[in-house]
Amino acid sequence: MPEKIAFITGGNRGLGFQTAMELKGAARVVIGARDLAQGEAAVKKLRAAGVEADVLQFDVTEAASHEAAYEYFNAKYGRLDILVNNAGIAGGKFPGEGPEHRAADVPMAVLRKVFETNFFAVVALTEKLLPLVRKSPAGRIVNLSSILGSLGLHADPRSPIYHAKSFAYDASKTALNAFTVHLAYELRDTAIKVNSAHPGWVKTDMGGPEAPMELSEGAKTSAALATLGADGPTGAYLHLGQVLPW
Repeated sequence: MPEKIAFITGGNRGLGFQTAMELKGAARVVIGARDLAQGEAAVKKLRAAGVEADVLQFDVTEAASHEAAYEYFNAKYGRLDILVNNAGIAGGKFPGEGPEHRAADVPMAVLRKVFETNFFAVVALTEKLLPLVRKSPAGRIVNLSSILGSLGLHADPRSPIYHAKSFAYDASKTALNAFTVHLAYELRDTAIKVNSAHPGWVKTDMGGPEAPMELSEGAKTSAALATLGADGPTGAYLHLGQVLPW
């Protein structure tokens, strides 16, 4: 099988960068970075660590970036084997730190901003690149979700996230999970697998320094789903191999 080609959005730092590290030896990784200089610096570190890596200046919210990504992978490789939809935003403060995520009074501007990045942009990019993923012998699409997207856990007073309500962020990840389920269904008769990944509460700019998980552990779920074998799941919601309730 020819070398696998992977595209990781928001891959110049945090979980995206660590996912690229985890794919060492499994794929040639192209990281998408809004700031090209930061992306080039990240690629330098990846190459020094033995990862075959390149960078593409990319903004997930810009349609022109989606078109440029399609042209890049189509011209250079003629296909895309792995798409990791990693780029995302919190859109503000988390519960207890600000009112902007309360369902009762969330500003529409915040809700739209979070959904634009975490949901609409992911759907648009995936649709744009899907023809190239179809050309892969075993395409893999990984949507970076969160346990905070679980309606089942949010509705259960006994769950660990029952009081962790951040409406705009949570709802965007719930919608992303719906996209995973629907796209996996539509591709059920192909070799492509589509899954949602919960990385865990990780020490990133978004997760904060109090998070219990290190980056190296947080990226393992995305990397595992990006390299699933033919017998792996599709249309699933997973964290370190464990199934989460929708």
